[in-house]
Amino acid sequence: MVLEPITVTAPAIATLGHADTASEGDVSQQQIEQQPRYRVGEILEAMPGLIITQHSGEGKANQYFLRGFDLDHGTDIAISIDDMPVNMRTHAHGQGYSDLNFIIPELIDDLHYSKGPYFAALGDFDTAGAVQMSYLDVLPHDLASVSAGTLGDYRGFAAMSRPWGDGNVLAAAEYAHADGPWTIPDNFNKGNLLLRYSQGTADNGFSVTGAYMNDAFHATNQIPQRAVLSGQISQWDAIDTTDGGNSERYSLSAKYVATDDAGQLKANIYAIGYRLNLWNDFDYFVTFPPPIGDQFKQSDRRKIYGANVSYAMPAHPFGLDMTNTVGFQTRNDDIHVGLDETTAEVTRFNVRDDHVIESSAGFYVENRTKWLDKLRTVMGVREDLYYGSDTSSLAANSGSLVRQITSPKGTVVVGPWYDTEFYTSVGQGFHSNDFRGAVTRVDALATELNQQQGDSTVVNQARTPLLTKATGYEVGVRSEIVPGLKTSADVFVLDLDSEATFDGDEAGTAPGRPSRRVGFELDADYRVLPWMALNGSFAFTRARYTNMDDGSADTEPGHPGNYIPGAAKMIASASARLVDLEPWSAEMRFRFFGRRPLIEDNSVTSRPTALFDAQVGYKVTDHLQVRLDIFNLFNSNAHQIDYYYPSQLANEATPVYDIHYKPVEPLSARLSLNGTF
Repeated sequence: MVLEPITVTAPAIATLGHADTASEGDVSQQQIEQQPRYRVGEILEAMPGLIITQHSGEGKANQYFLRGFDLDHGTDIAISIDDMPVNMRTHAHGQGYSDLNFIIPELIDDLHYSKGPYFAALGDFDTAGAVQMSYLDVLPHDLASVSAGTLGDYRGFAAMSRPWGDGNVLAAAEYAHADGPWTIPDNFNKGNLLLRYSQGTADNGFSVTGAYMNDAFHATNQIPQRAVLSGQISQWDAIDTTDGGNSERYSLSAKYVATDDAGQLKANIYAIGYRLNLWNDFDYFVTFPPPIGDQFKQSDRRKIYGANVSYAMPAHPFGLDMTNTVGFQTRNDDIHVGLDETTAEVTRFNVRDDHVIESSAGFYVENRTKWLDKLRTVMGVREDLYYGSDTSSLAANSGSLVRQITSPKGTVVVGPWYDTEFYTSVGQGFHSNDFRGAVTRVDALATELNQQQGDSTVVNQARTPLLTKATGYEVGVRSEIVPGLKTSADVFVLDLDSEATFDGDEAGTAPGRPSRRVGFELDADYRVLPWMALNGSFAFTRARYTNMDDGSADTEPGHPGNYIPGAAKMIASASARLVDLEPWSAEMRFRFFGRRPLIEDNSVTSRPTALFDAQVGYKVTDHLQVRLDIFNLFNSNAHQIDYYYPSQLANEATPVYDIHYKPVEPLSARLSLNGTF
């Protein structure tokens, strides 16, 4: 007797009645798998309103943009994988530096995102938002994949899981190479290894995971617009052809969850080793004339150790449904960070070397209470304590300090009525700043340059706060009143005490002005047909400094203003994807990255960027799929990112303020063969 095949699909992840805000959500493994993406970091663009770009080589952390923030490489977005932080604090290149190249997309089980500082369990960097990812414990099949693209990119990947004792072992390996369209290829080479052992379930079980990543790359950085317009270079060229870098990351982590009638205990520990070398030259000959140039090397060596533990206890006082959670988080970074002036990656002199110890401990409590059938609250508060010391090559820049910050948070949820729920949230959060800026007294580069010219003048440098507070307000609604249609909308205000900026060229942090961002967001997902889903999101933000220019802004002389450089006013995305229509799979995706001010008076702006990507897959057999991804489908001559600052070319006598940009890769395709065994 032959039975008809039965197709089993995972239900949509429920949010109504479970979410704390209108702006948080979950992304399933299937959605991640179908997403057309040129680089691994674009996984995070599954979060509505988030844009991922790149201004350098593929081995460098992406640039992130969300809610009117230029998040740089991760300053105001907290990213974690299996409760292990990705953000690097007091980093050689950028505060909160979050390089996602060590993540293997096929192994991601789910992705949870949230926006705003409203969650007691989230601490440092959770101001604009947060992304929490987790790995699979078991694969339904062994996996293998090979791919090749038209821009010199190719990849091989394999993973397997097997029962072992009372649990399961998962092993995976990945090798990737990318050149891109650049005149000098990126020659990006990356290897990833992962080994995981797990037992039990998500509610009662544990896992131990080891991971290793190593990469090296050439970098074609942003280029000056005037050099392209004059014909001096093409948009695929570089001014300094020797920029590049290499990095290594290894980690060992463990998670444990135990649930019984008394409550749920969650705990994890982790140890991370990391190194990075970056050679960059962004302004060419402003400080040093030809043929020396202004290239610099940033080096970072660190060990990170940390742990998180929480205990959630259900209670029923006066017949109410209540859960009280207490949690403790600690992290220690042992950092060796340096800055050297170089030419063609050869060191000429050292600017500064620092040995930074940065430790933190956070304690939080949270109460969830269902007061009525259609009224629930989430109230919490966290207390964070930071201690650090810096032993610097310049004694005047050494020091230690202790800082603390209290962050109350609260949400009221009303409904649902007619499958519609309403949310009001208020909360405070924070991001840490580079520790060196909090104790530094002397501008190391300027002082060194004076000494090289026989001038003993010491150039003082203003200190910056170690912790910057953010205060957020949000009201929102989530509705499923129309069958098959899920919608959410929110209006938010986010105040930041200081827009302090880290300048990796000089290993210095500049004080900044306070700011306010006001915006609204819309998101909709519609199962228009049993086999087709449509998704769209739109975000608008007004970002401004809240006081007048006091002369400290990094702006062209004579152009003070209150616009925040890099803050996108509009971000939008849309997609159409096939669902459960084997043997076919497909998705068309649109992304819009709106115009941004590049200077405080808004007299210079970027161009908007609109891109279409697509993928189509066909299951040849039960075990073999052919997939074609097409990027920049209409070959848009757009920019990934734009900056406005002074640079000096070899044929120029003085620095010139100009737009510097990195172009989007042209129309390209990638063919993949994906097998299951």
